[in-house]
Amino acid sequence: MNFGYLAAVVVLGGIILFHEFGHYLLARLNGVAVVEFSVGFGPRILSWVSRKTGIRYSLKLLPLGGSCAMLGEFGEDEDEKEEIPDLKGVSFFDRGPLAKMAVIAAGPVFNFILAFVFSLVILSWAGIDPAVIAGTSEGMPAEAAGLREGDVITKLDGRMIHLSREISMYLMSAGQDPVNVEYRRYDEASSVWTTEHTVIRPEFRDGRYYLGVVLRGYRDAAKSPLQLLQYSAYEVRYWILTVLDSLKMIVGGKVTTNDIAGPVRIVTIIDQTVEENTQYGFVTVVMNLLNLMVMFSANLGVMNLLPFPALDGGRLVFLLWELVTGHPVSQRIEGAVNMTGMALLMTFMVFVVWNDLRILF
Repeated sequence: MNFGYLAAVVVLGGIILFHEFGHYLLARLNGVAVVEFSVGFGPRILSWVSRKTGIRYSLKLLPLGGSCAMLGEFGEDEDEKEEIPDLKGVSFFDRGPLAKMAVIAAGPVFNFILAFVFSLVILSWAGIDPAVIAGTSEGMPAEAAGLREGDVITKLDGRMIHLSREISMYLMSAGQDPVNVEYRRYDEASSVWTTEHTVIRPEFRDGRYYLGVVLRGYRDAAKSPLQLLQYSAYEVRYWILTVLDSLKMIVGGKVTTNDIAGPVRIVTIIDQTVEENTQYGFVTVVMNLLNLMVMFSANLGVMNLLPFPALDGGRLVFLLWELVTGHPVSQRIEGAVNMTGMALLMTFMVFVVWNDLRILF
């Protein structure tokens, strides 16, 4: 058995399933009737209907993710409920805008929660990664600006920096423009930390921009449970900002189609991660897979919140309109917009899969 592909099913399926569980849980808490909660997609293999709630719980053929179907989710007629007489709860369509927004937003929010929990596990094992520099490269801008070993970078152009990886990620999107660097330095004479500022123009080498700071090659153990929680939140923030910066670079033409990974390449990445880390033991494999789950889960959360038709973010836009005006958008108009959005998403997905196959083969 190829454990890499099995791991891909667990990683991707688990992230999608937890997303759908967020919708399911908030639907139940808001009294919305859930018609079916499924693990997997396609034809049902096993199915059970709860006598207490009328909800059908299903295991389906394709073991990737799941789904949560709610009564009236897309404005269906109430006759739908007559087909399931034991179903408990009201139609999604009949709930107020705030309740509906909570149900829709729950999927992406649960992705961020999952990313936070797994970050907590990873950092408990591997340690934290503060933005402390180990020194500067000779002849590079950071050396000329006076940065030195032990300085802690706290802001780049006003953006808060908590992790050393955030420095290189920010430079990828910032380009050649001068960067306003804020950092903290320990004053040996007074035994206090001081805050310093400098402006550094990145230097372009080997296709990338560099300040010339040398980052440490090791992590620190968290000093307290509170610091561990803080850095777990910083990890989730890092991946959210990475997705947003990547989208900006795509729009700005700073990346090519070769830099965009779809589902086929993602499965390949997971398989390679398992293969490359197996020699270091089971725990190392698990931690690397959890790291991928943090990245993919945060990515799914952000992408679903984009205000695009058919995505959760697009549906939230319609619900925000209902909240502000007091009147829901016409179901005919919303349905047409969502169908158009779904068609565009499917077209884009076909392109991404083709692009994956082109690069791999």
